[in-house]
Parts: sequence; C-alpha cells; structure tokens
Amino acid sequence: MKSAHKPPPPLPDGKFERIKVSDLHVDWRNPRLVEYGIKAETEESEVLEILWNEMAVDEVAMSIAASSFWGHEPLLVTDENGKLVVIEGNRRLAAVKVLLNAKLRAKLRATDLPKLTDTELEALRELPVIRVKKREDAWPYIGFKHVNGPQKWRSYPKAQYIAFVRKTTGTPLAKIATQIGDRHGTVQELYRALMVIEQAEVAGVYKREFVKGRLAFSHLTTALQYPNFAKFLDVKDTSEESEKPVSPKKLKELGELCRWLWGDKRDDTDRVVASQNPNLRQLEQVLGNEAALSNLKRGHGLAVAYDESKGDDTVFGEALQDAKTALVKAQGRVSTGYAGEQKLLELAKTIAEMADDLVTAMENKSNASSRSKRSTRGS
Repeated sequence: MKSAHKPPPPLPDGKFERIKVSDLHVDWRNPRLVEYGIKAETEESEVLEILWNEMAVDEVAMSIAASSFWGHEPLLVTDENGKLVVIEGNRRLAAVKVLLNAKLRAKLRATDLPKLTDTELEALRELPVIRVKKREDAWPYIGFKHVNGPQKWRSYPKAQYIAFVRKTTGTPLAKIATQIGDRHGTVQELYRALMVIEQAEVAGVYKREFVKGRLAFSHLTTALQYPNFAKFLDVKDTSEESEKPVSPKKLKELGELCRWLWGDKRDDTDRVVASQNPNLRQLEQVLGNEAALSNLKRGHGLAVAYDESKGDDTVFGEALQDAKTALVKAQGRVSTGYAGEQKLLELAKTIAEMADDLVTAMENKSNASSRSKRSTRGS
C-alpha cells in the first residue's frame, strides 16, 4: 500500500558544518540529470545551465534572494574522488552559484534576478551541509523525498535511483518501496523497464545516446504492461525482478521496439510513438497483427500499420464516416466559403462522381449477397 502519510526518514548521520560554495560541486550522477546525457567529464558550467533551463532553478534563486538560504535544510555532501559532491540539494546549490556569479548570470540570461547587497552575497558564500561517508548512506531520505515525496522526480530518475540502491546496497525492491513510501508494484515496474533498456545496451541493439529528443521512459513502463508488448519481447513478469527481463531470442525485437518508441539519431529515424495517447495503444494493436506488424517493419508508418490491424471492414466504415463528416463541414461553409471558383466546383463534381461509383459498387455487392443468401435458403 502507498504510505501517503508516512513521515520521511530522518536525515542521515553525518558531520554538520558550513562549507564554501566554491568547494561544492553539483552531482553529475543526479538521477534527474541522467535524462540529459550528463557524464563525469561534463563541465560543471554545462550542468548548471541544464539545471537552470530545465529544472526551474530560477524559482529557487528568487526564493533564496528574497529569504536567504534556509539553514534548517542543509545540503547533503560526500567526498568522491577528492571533490565534495552535493548528493541532495543540487537545485539550491545551482541557485546560489548563479546568484554569486555575475558572469554565470549573464551567460544564462538570468536578468530578472534581484541584485544582492555585499552583505547578502557574503551570507551565501558558505552553506550548511551534512557530510556523509558515501551516497548510499542517504538513500532512504533522498528516495522518500524525490521518488514519492514532496519534490517528485519523473519516472526515469525514479527508476535510476531504485536501480542504484538495488545494485549498490543489495536492498530488496520490497524494502526500497517501503523506505521511499511507494507501492512495491510501481517500484518493480520502474526497475523492470530500466533493466530492459540496460539489456538493450549490453546486447548492442540500442543505446540511450541514440534517442532523438528526450527519452520518454514512461512510454516503456506503460507499454510493458500491455499484453502484445509483453508477448513481442517475451518479457518476464515484474515479480521476477530480473536484471535481464527480455528473452535472449527477442533482442532483435527489443532494438526495433526502442526505435519505435524513441527514434534513432544514427539514421535520423523518427519515433512512431509521438504520444502515449493514442499512439501507444495503436502500436499495441499493431504488434498483435502479423500483417500490420510487417507493414510497420517495412517502414510504412504507424498510421498505415494501424489501419491494417483494424481490418478492411473497419477501415471502410471509418472512411465513409470521415467522408460524411467532411461533406457536412463543407455544406455548412458553402454560403460563406465558396466564391464561385471553377476549380472548387470541378473538385465537388469529381467527389460526386466518385460517390456515385462507390454507391453503385456497394449496391451491386449488396444485391449479389442477397441473391446468394436466397439461393442458400432455397437449397
């Protein structure tokens, strides 16, 4: 059960102190930043720019400028490779760095920020922190706060964090769910989806760096719950909590699915799932129809493949209804939208002729069907 009213875990034990902002570094491993391709070698200025542009750091900066830095909520830091890395509080650290650095403000075009006095700036040059031995020591607190707490991450950072805890501490997913105040089933779904991506990368059939645009991770978590997607990959149930959920025989299909979900920079292939609604359901139906799936694999597009999956009778009926809707719309605009153009009149005549031909073909088929039924009854 989701523990909506469960109190957060206490702050991890560690040394409380004040440290110069210049000695504090943003965390390139922050789950939020993984979505943007941040790596260890990425310059901190680039990380700060992403935080500023994508994560509403301007709002945090305005708050700090107005009310200063709240000392009752210290940053969490740990020493990694000789650097003090902020593992909790990166948005606040970024906000302070921007407030203190005029050149950085100019680069980010942060022109709306108020100018602070020398006294106010001096007060921000050191920030309260709690130093922990390693980031794993802080996972229950950070997880509760961001996975299901007041400052929620999106599904992809959540999955990254869950997998990090599972792999670095060996904590069972059930316990992780309890610690962060989320449902066990949700944690299992996020973990499975991330393991599917990692399996694709290990197998070499797709990599996250191939994604065109942003990685829509929620498309995958949702897709894996649909029966045709699960069958297409022969994916294991979430309850197995496997690090390799996709059948080894389905790795080629896994690469294809990733391209459909996220596109591919290598050959400029666009994703076919532009949005979950309705594209994900459409792709689900295509995966359950061999002819439709063949069309999709040949590059005919999701719309064509989806029409194939519906069957000729359904497509025919929908086409007639669409034609009627379009004609009703045209009839309603003829007095105001038609000014006597001969070209449009000829187009209308062509449509009328096509409609007559269609009605004749349908009547012939209807009559033939009636005769066939009468003949069957007579015999």
